[in-house]
Amino acid sequence: VQLQASGGGLVQPGGSLRLSCGPSGRTVSNNGMGWFRQAPGKEREFVASINWRGSRTAYAGSVKGRFTISRDNAKNMLYLQMNSLKPEDTAIYYCTANRGAEVTDRTSDIRYWGKGTLVTVSS
Repeated sequence: VQLQASGGGLVQPGGSLRLSCGPSGRTVSNNGMGWFRQAPGKEREFVASINWRGSRTAYAGSVKGRFTISRDNAKNMLYLQMNSLKPEDTAIYYCTANRGAEVTDRTSDIRYWGKGTLVTVSS
């Protein structure tokens, strides 16, 4: 399974972006999925996760209330709506598919990592 994230770009502080992620190969509709990010010079960190059904979500405290994770299993797609973006949100964003069906914030629970997409928040 290859995951490909898209939708990154340059946005001003306070702006919005919507990231998308779709797998090639087999479906991951039975897997929990999520987003991680890595800023320059920093370790990779958890952003958000959603269970296989889309009925449960989890967020990092730094993005809660600003970001929304969702999925469309019919289209085999994962999304991250990012609002009220801040310069500290600048990072490469990676979509992930979990080993299990539920949410997780642990990298050890990730089965597939996608190629990232760069988000730059700057005026």
